[in-house]
Amino acid sequence: MKGMGNMMKQAQKMQAKMMKLQGEMDQYTAEGTAGGGMVKAVANGKQTVLSVTINPEAVDPEDVEILQDMVTAAVNDALTKVGLIVNEKMSKVTGGMNIPGLM
Repeated sequence: MKGMGNMMKQAQKMQAKMMKLQGEMDQYTAEGTAGGGMVKAVANGKQTVLSVTINPEAVDPEDVEILQDMVTAAVNDALTKVGLIVNEKMSKVTGGMNIPGLM
């Protein structure tokens, strides 16, 4: 039974660390770019896009579709990058265990 008690304590410690990390998710940010830096997007660890910056040279009223594609690509790039940061932080907390439902 002593082993079970230790396991429960470890699980409680991990849960506390996970809760702390989840509270810090908005502190982790990443920037994604597209069009050679013409469009930039910043997202945080809570998968929220914080900003989108568009270089005026990227705005062509005759070809709005390219601008839309660049914005989409920059946002997806930022979300992918911040997702990698979050997964790395989460992996440190879980000791590399892949626990379903945590991310």
